[in-house]
Amino acid sequence: MYTRIHRRKTVLVALSFLIFLLVLSGRLITIQLFNSNNLTHLANIQHWTKRIIEPERGIIFDSGMRKLAMNKRMDSIYADSLKIKNKGEAASLLSPILGMDKDILQERLGSGRPFVWLKRKVSDEVSRSVRGLKINGIGFIAENKRFYPHGELASHIIGFAGMDNNGLEGAELFYDGYLRGRQGWSLVERDAKRRLLSSYEKDSLDAIDGYNLVLTIDQVVQYIAEKAIEKAFKDWKPNSAAIIVMNPKNGDILAMANRPAFDPNLFNNFSADTRRNRAITDIYEPGSTFKVITASSVLEEGLVQLHERFFCENGAYRVTGGHVLHDHVPHGWLTFEEIIDESSNIGVYKVAERIDGGRFYRYLKDFGFGEIAGIDLPGEAKGIVYPRNKWSKLSMMALPMGHEIGVTSLQMLCAVSTIANKGVLIKPRIASSIKDKDGNVIKSYKPEERRRVVSEGTARLVTEILVKAVEDGTGVNARLNGYRAAGKTGTAQKIEPNGEYSHTKFVASFIGFAPADDPVISIAVVLDEPKGSYYGGTVAAPVFKYVANELLKYLEAPPASSGKLIEAKR
Repeated sequence: MYTRIHRRKTVLVALSFLIFLLVLSGRLITIQLFNSNNLTHLANIQHWTKRIIEPERGIIFDSGMRKLAMNKRMDSIYADSLKIKNKGEAASLLSPILGMDKDILQERLGSGRPFVWLKRKVSDEVSRSVRGLKINGIGFIAENKRFYPHGELASHIIGFAGMDNNGLEGAELFYDGYLRGRQGWSLVERDAKRRLLSSYEKDSLDAIDGYNLVLTIDQVVQYIAEKAIEKAFKDWKPNSAAIIVMNPKNGDILAMANRPAFDPNLFNNFSADTRRNRAITDIYEPGSTFKVITASSVLEEGLVQLHERFFCENGAYRVTGGHVLHDHVPHGWLTFEEIIDESSNIGVYKVAERIDGGRFYRYLKDFGFGEIAGIDLPGEAKGIVYPRNKWSKLSMMALPMGHEIGVTSLQMLCAVSTIANKGVLIKPRIASSIKDKDGNVIKSYKPEERRRVVSEGTARLVTEILVKAVEDGTGVNARLNGYRAAGKTGTAQKIEPNGEYSHTKFVASFIGFAPADDPVISIAVVLDEPKGSYYGGTVAAPVFKYVANELLKYLEAPPASSGKLIEAKR
């Protein structure tokens, strides 16, 4: 009896053990055949980590291959919170050096993670001070930080890159795809305490550094332009000011500056409003500089002769709807040429009555208004040109004088440069090429003609009108030493919130080119609400004069070919 019971128990135990082995084997087979990939993946996650290898961002050069944006190696500070014993004391020591709140530091140091950033891309002085503390668990990683060696110079063109070296504004943003490069990575093994074992790498992908960008900007020209606009900004205290220098024959932007300015090395210290590139984003009514467009249109249509005379009244003239036009002084009889030179509103109105509104609208569009000029920078505004069917009865009074239209400084410069370029509208550009580190050209940007707007003959006639405007008209403060300059002043009333034109707020401007006989530069100067004086001929024309005089010497432009040298007005 006992033997039978004992045998039965033995069988049950053996059977249970067999069943356990079968279940265990089944589980093992399931793991090996069906779950091995998942388990291998989990093991890799625990034992291997991907380390990102950052590429070096490409350098930005000016047209003379001088560096405008480059990279600087700087320390970034991290903590292994598992190694730091007294976290409160460490936070107290680090807080004044890093300029960070002690509680925030203590929270990071107490995160329980083997890697946590404390502060990235710190100065050499901060790095040395932290190293001097000799806190176990504090580490350093060398990273590239974007550095702008000339500070404010050309900041609105260059823009800036952020902490992770991604372009955020300006050329840094527009050409980010070329400048940024491609990240690399490597799989690095770590031990049970999650410490990296850098000597054990499983796989890797090399980083590819970014390409270099060569701009059309000339650092010397940029400096001269910024010096001049800075002086005007201080002298006349406008809300803002902008200047653009362009080669009218190929569209190369040689300089572009705005005030107020900012330092891209410290971009977080400046408001978005200050960082805005007003030369291409801000829209304004141009006023009398727009009379260049009106003159070009009626001459191209053959509706007026250069020396045809018009009676410009005695300073006031009642037009459609009882509206009264005013000139700044009574003119009486003026030739068409003198109407533009003296900037007579009444004279321009009488001339513009001869052109059909539909044809005039076509010229507005052909000169590039109501569409972007196409510059290779982010944020360009297209301005405001109302469709023909939206025009009022007063539109053909207002538009020829530069009202009821919104333009940017760049649009106006491109339009006037069309006259300098023998009637052909050119596309502006700030980049000339993309190059690799060895100097090989990856991509080249060629000048681009957009369309012919007026004939070469019309362009010559308008040029002579604009030369006379500088010699004897409202632009005498733009007269140059030894060169003939062509240009036009603008003094435009701003619109108040109630929709009426202000009698105290103006936009003052001057746009011109030189030498008039064979232009190598065209310049736009625009000041928003200057104080003390608001006439374009007083506040903007002298900026043109200074910049043009300096640049024509720098560019070694030949003097006036006609032998008619214009002496500077004393």
